[in-house]
Amino acid sequence: MNEGNATTSKSGRTRVLIVEDDEALAGVLRRGLVEDGYGVDWEENGLQGLERALSGGYSCLVLDWMLPGLDGVSLCRQLRENDRQEPVIMLTVKNAVEDKVEGLQAGADDYVVKPFSLEELLARVQAQVRRHHLLEEPGLAYGELRLDPIRHTALRQGKRIELTPKEYALLDYFVQHPERIVTEKELIRNVWGMDFDPRTNVLNVYLHRLRSKIDREFSSPLIHTLRGRGYRLSKELP
Repeated sequence: MNEGNATTSKSGRTRVLIVEDDEALAGVLRRGLVEDGYGVDWEENGLQGLERALSGGYSCLVLDWMLPGLDGVSLCRQLRENDRQEPVIMLTVKNAVEDKVEGLQAGADDYVVKPFSLEELLARVQAQVRRHHLLEEPGLAYGELRLDPIRHTALRQGKRIELTPKEYALLDYFVQHPERIVTEKELIRNVWGMDFDPRTNVLNVYLHRLRSKIDREFSSPLIHTLRGRGYRLSKELP
């Protein structure tokens, strides 16, 4: 841990972690971020960066691809495997399509090729911090499940789940009313904006699609049917 080189945030300041073994570049990034009002910590070793990142409290992580101890892609992958969803910006000299794909598949949210302008990186950090703060809003997360209101996607155990607009609206309603039984009539009225028609099977169709995306590949389902009563979003079996 670079205690002498780390700029720790004051209470209430948005914090960014830089993991970069180029001390000169890390210094430039750190000064720019501090001037923009962020609290900044810096590590130059991937293993120490992972330890610091897992400690939490960061709104954005800036990771170099090539690092001693643990490379940036592996660091990002381990964060996602630990269900950490802080935005990650990857820095690298690699600009081939397959390299970008590898970084994004490991869980990175953005990819910046060296050399780059400080202004561009600061703008990208700002965008990711804004997204992270939106994801932290009440009602947008339930346990390991998180909703992204910008992309209209969900995250579960680090896996991004693509949703249609109506699937997202349905899941969003469940997340805003966790552990509570919601009736078919309530869901139709609030998600579709119309009176409940017992002859329609539209809700069953969308619930089937939604469950196939957020529950099927995971060991424990989240959306439960309570026969004759409705549905409930819960980590516990009914």
